[in-house]
Amino acid sequence: MNELTFGGAPGIAVLTAYAVIMLGIGFWVSRRRPGVRDGLKSYYLAGGHLGAVVLFFTLYASQYSGNNVVGYAPAAYRSGFTWWQSVTFMTAIIGGYLLFAPRLYTVAKREGFVTPTDWMRYRFGGARGPLLAALLMLWALANFLLEQLVAMGHGIAGLTGGTVPYQAAVIGFVVVMLAYSWMGGMRAVAFTDVMQGIALLVGVTVLLAGGLWLAGGSLGGVVDHIIANEPEKAAVPPVRDSVNWLSLVVMVGIGAALYPHAVQRIYAADSERTLKRSLSRMAWMPLVTTGVVFAVGLIGIRLFPGLDDTESEQLVGLIANEVAGINVFFYVMMILLFGGVVAAIVSTADSVLLSLSSIISKDVYARHIAPGADEKKAVAVGKGVGVAAVAVLLVLAWNPPTLLVNIFVLKFELLIQVAPAFILGLYWKRLAEGPVFWGMAAGAALAGGLVLAGVEDVYGVHGGLVGLALNTLVCVVGSLMRRPGAGPVPVPGVRDAERSAD
Repeated sequence: MNELTFGGAPGIAVLTAYAVIMLGIGFWVSRRRPGVRDGLKSYYLAGGHLGAVVLFFTLYASQYSGNNVVGYAPAAYRSGFTWWQSVTFMTAIIGGYLLFAPRLYTVAKREGFVTPTDWMRYRFGGARGPLLAALLMLWALANFLLEQLVAMGHGIAGLTGGTVPYQAAVIGFVVVMLAYSWMGGMRAVAFTDVMQGIALLVGVTVLLAGGLWLAGGSLGGVVDHIIANEPEKAAVPPVRDSVNWLSLVVMVGIGAALYPHAVQRIYAADSERTLKRSLSRMAWMPLVTTGVVFAVGLIGIRLFPGLDDTESEQLVGLIANEVAGINVFFYVMMILLFGGVVAAIVSTADSVLLSLSSIISKDVYARHIAPGADEKKAVAVGKGVGVAAVAVLLVLAWNPPTLLVNIFVLKFELLIQVAPAFILGLYWKRLAEGPVFWGMAAGAALAGGLVLAGVEDVYGVHGGLVGLALNTLVCVVGSLMRRPGAGPVPVPGVRDAERSAD
């Protein structure tokens, strides 16, 4: 995001207001519920009592981060109509949730799950499978958090017109994020998400309206301009690109639904009815958020033709500068928009950090390093390691390794390898612990190897899905070859979940 001509003092004032509100929410939650910082379930899952409205907004604010505005509009600018895939894969995430969320919720609520790997430990037993899954999830969370830190720095530097430099911006809001999440845990994160989700929804809508005003008032006119001047961006894509599109839809649809912080929001729902109501509302969000950002990217093709890849990363700031010059209303709204963008980035980062800390607390420290440690100590260790992880990622964020969209894709290659354990494990009782572990290991090794070798896809299919295919094959064939009754396959409760879901 470039430096905004309407930034400076107004931008600093808006960011300060957002920071004060976030800190106030964290303080209010900690005072209202004094024990929120002690127990694992209380701190990491808000006690499992999130209502429909708060659950919807925390799902929304976590799924739609600053990357959706700062990164997706430039991707639409560079790719044209093929980037409509962003709307389809965000829609596919809801389908991914519905594959397993209602069934998993029933078991999780009864058994008191806190982290995603609690399901694996309950379903399959053993230690190696849950540990490997935890490591894959930690990789994805660290990758995702890095993405948010990069977007946070660019967003704040742009909103303040460069008054607050990139590095100072990241450090400042990281401190704010750590403070309120430390005080209030999941409950503070969820309540700040309500504010941040509303700000993002209103902001992108006004950005689209202003962009259309500048482009002549008609999206049809924008499309005609693209067809006439850059027809390759409106052409039917080749078969390989279409395969790549479908591959990304499947990978993101399943992978994003299995984000640890997304799974924990399933656990945190007040009831199964609350969960289903929130997911049904989420089904509309790809159109009114990602679809709007896609349209903004197309408008940029008309307003700012000829930008190279690096320049196009500044597209949202370029359009916002022009929109802010229309009149006082748009000037004010653009300041609020970028404050909302920053808040949305922080809302995703805090969710990721909280989930990362929970896995460290329960799955690594309390399970393998200090078995029998009390919950208060485990929470404290998780917080400390979370702060250390942020410090390491800040060093990487100082010199971002690649474009935001590329960072976004990388994390799914390994995260999606946990899918058979969750999805097949809920539906197929014969799925066994050994094949699940070796399937995850083989799939992660293949997907990671392809990435390290620089192979982005195999005939258009992403490396993560190639790894998942091998993973699933090992799981299915290995479980079928296993003698029925040869060793424990603990599946009690799955039948109850099936009845509830039906």
